[in-house]
Amino acid sequence: MNRTLLRTLTWLMWIALPLTALRFWSVWDQLPARMATHFDMNWRPNGWMPRETAFWFAIGITALILVVFTVILLLAQRQKSGGGVAWVMLAFFYFIVAFVYSANDKVVTYNLTGQPVNLDFWMLLLPPAIILFIAFYLQSTRGDALPPAAPLAEETHDSPLFGALLVLAGILMLVALAPARDRVFLLSAAFIFLLLFTTGIAAWSGFHYLFSNHGLEIRTLGFRLRSIPTDQIQNYDVGAWNLLRGYGIRGIGDCRAYVWGNKGVQIKTAQGTVFLGHSHPEKIIRDLDMITHRTQELKK
Repeated sequence: MNRTLLRTLTWLMWIALPLTALRFWSVWDQLPARMATHFDMNWRPNGWMPRETAFWFAIGITALILVVFTVILLLAQRQKSGGGVAWVMLAFFYFIVAFVYSANDKVVTYNLTGQPVNLDFWMLLLPPAIILFIAFYLQSTRGDALPPAAPLAEETHDSPLFGALLVLAGILMLVALAPARDRVFLLSAAFIFLLLFTTGIAAWSGFHYLFSNHGLEIRTLGFRLRSIPTDQIQNYDVGAWNLLRGYGIRGIGDCRAYVWGNKGVQIKTAQGTVFLGHSHPEKIIRDLDMITHRTQELKK
């Protein structure tokens, strides 16, 4: 029942496409031949397109995000433990689709009446929506904390270069948006900067893998991302990561990766697959051998 409803609501997102087309078509003859379609940080027009190009641009952007969101949701629904995350993704994706539709609607309204484009409502909702999505995503596969124990080994997987680039991108964005006079816009920009800065520091600090008699714990910036009890580890081997799949914390449902590079170790567990990025994956194999062998010895 839940999967059927989730799948139905996933496809229902596509109603945004005909609604966007209908918004243009219903006032097509009233729209100027040359439409304002791009606005500066203070919502003043600074870019124009022919009416037909503006229409297909709005349709194309909407279709693109719908394709991406649909593929992600369908993949999430195939995972055994992806249900909860899929529902949160669905809610977040509906928010983004509604935001894009609203932006297209306001562009049409501006070209009809000259009424200023104002997306303050959506900009105010954006930070809490992102925070809730990230919080649930991180919590979804975190698992219970392992019993306290001194670590037998610790490995770190970081990328100072990638971290520096993220921090620099955040700073450049903040400098570029500083002249904006819209306070809500600036507040959202400050939040995006904070998100980029925190992610950059996390990449610089790296993922920390702590191995103990009880299992493996994955941390970043002192926050526990995941715990894998030793008895849940079924097998593991060196693997490769495709950069097209992105870096950071990746994956949905039963699959999750913690990676800042293209090398690592893939671990099969009772709960799914975990990929640990590391420039020297043989070290991870060595540490996993150590804790799994120790557990087997303790059971004898």
